[in-house]
Amino acid sequence: MAIERTLSMIKPDAVERNLVGRILARFEEEGLSVAGIRKVHMSKREAEGFYAVHAGRPFFDELTDTMSAGPTVVLVLEGENAILKNREIMGATDPADAAPGTIRAQVAIDKGRNSVHGSDAPDTAAQEIAYWFRTTELF
Repeated sequence: MAIERTLSMIKPDAVERNLVGRILARFEEEGLSVAGIRKVHMSKREAEGFYAVHAGRPFFDELTDTMSAGPTVVLVLEGENAILKNREIMGATDPADAAPGTIRAQVAIDKGRNSVHGSDAPDTAAQEIAYWFRTTELF
């Protein structure tokens, strides 16, 4: 099995509801370790840059407004097949479609406030990690 790193975020809706510890514990219980962590309150411009791949889509403004509305905990998770494992732990983007026991099924409010983000592929993970972390900040 391949040891990977992936970017994960605990979004403003979950930070506001004091779910950071619960979500972090879940990642660790599932065998992922935290290689980097920071709390940021991203600007609208930072949110637009991070989610630039979605520019022009109907949900882009709502997404960037939501992500810049409050603090976000940005994480680099590490472990065997971390990208896929993180996505399985998070569940489907729409909590109504998320499997029971996933983070989104348990704590997400709705599709727009779905509590967590995770990279979807190795290239995306590398790009997203570099957006938020310098190499010297990762252990």
